[in-house]
Amino acid sequence: MEVLGGPLFGVAGAGESHGPAIVTTVFGCPPGLWVERAQIQHYLDRRRPGSNKLGTPRREDDQVALLSGLYSEDHDQLLSGPALHLHLDEDATPMHTYEAGFTTGEPIAAAVLSAAKRSGDYKQFAGPQGHVRPGHTDLVKHYKSRGFVDVRGGGRSSYRSTISDVIGGTIARLYLAEHFGTAIFSSICQVGPLETGTSLAARVAKLTEAEGQPLSPATCAALESELERGPLRAVDADFAHQAAELIAKTRKEQDSIGAALEVVAVNVPPLVGEPLYQSLKLRLMGSLGGLHAVQACEIGTGSASSARRGSEHNDPIRTSGYQSNSHGGLLGGVTTGMPLVCRLSFKPTATIAQPQDSVRKDLEEIEFQLAKGRHDPCVGVRAGATLESRLAIELMNAVLMHQARCMDAENFKLF
Repeated sequence: MEVLGGPLFGVAGAGESHGPAIVTTVFGCPPGLWVERAQIQHYLDRRRPGSNKLGTPRREDDQVALLSGLYSEDHDQLLSGPALHLHLDEDATPMHTYEAGFTTGEPIAAAVLSAAKRSGDYKQFAGPQGHVRPGHTDLVKHYKSRGFVDVRGGGRSSYRSTISDVIGGTIARLYLAEHFGTAIFSSICQVGPLETGTSLAARVAKLTEAEGQPLSPATCAALESELERGPLRAVDADFAHQAAELIAKTRKEQDSIGAALEVVAVNVPPLVGEPLYQSLKLRLMGSLGGLHAVQACEIGTGSASSARRGSEHNDPIRTSGYQSNSHGGLLGGVTTGMPLVCRLSFKPTATIAQPQDSVRKDLEEIEFQLAKGRHDPCVGVRAGATLESRLAIELMNAVLMHQARCMDAENFKLF
């Protein structure tokens, strides 16, 4: 069973790229958190295909329907979400879904229906004579499933499965924001050989130096607006435009290109995470590094640390706190209260239109040529919302595990 996060707060999902829907169950959210469907939809809109002209031309509305785990005494508001219709013979039964309510502590279930499917585009990959895309999961999934694999759009391995990540991550970030003022951002910092002149981590460090901690909601909102202003999410506006041009050029050449993203969380509660097997560093590296197409995950100064001396890398400490953040918000797998800083490197999209050496699934050698399909020339363009969500899920679970140590008899009284 695959669960993102856990054991206290986690997300389970099901559904294939070209199936009827992606369904999600979020478990472990404490009761009393006000959740609006529009809040989840905002992050799904950032993730969905067609949301950015630099991504795949496939367009999905990705409207979420919330099915359980919320309640409000205002039933009109609670049940004003999108209606789902079940058609049996001549009868159509409308089912009202949730628009807004308080979490009850029970599992939160959600569904996102699929619409923009062109399953015929994937006949090229079907059966034992099906073609194998270099760099893709076609060959390993065919043999792992003993041939019973859904080849349409990559099946369960499709990036569409990350809808569940974003739904669960939105619940987590709402809870973290309400209790700690935590905010999570992402910024593209490299596309191919082109690198940004200003990193998100450096931008946050300047804001923290000027304002102190915690950063105010107004400052966080201003930074989010700054990230959304260009053709892709980046703190460096000049880099964003140059990167957009490079991605567009790569698409015209029927190729793809790699990218790197930063994910930074601010106003992070200190002391959460465990020192060893439940280390938050371990969990983040696994969760963020396990996302589709990610080839490397770094914390803090990452690989640059290997070229430093301890006298350069150690962060000075005064009574006011840490004076710098080479450690990226984690020491010994435990948060220090400094911004959590992660950098992820993505390989180029595997599916490209150029001819390549490959095989059929029966291992007969061929020159592979893509027949049809709609694909991102740079997977990093749409990855930010998912990476933010995965960070939120792991941080939320760590917060609840830390809280489990802090027993209070007042929480165990009935009368």
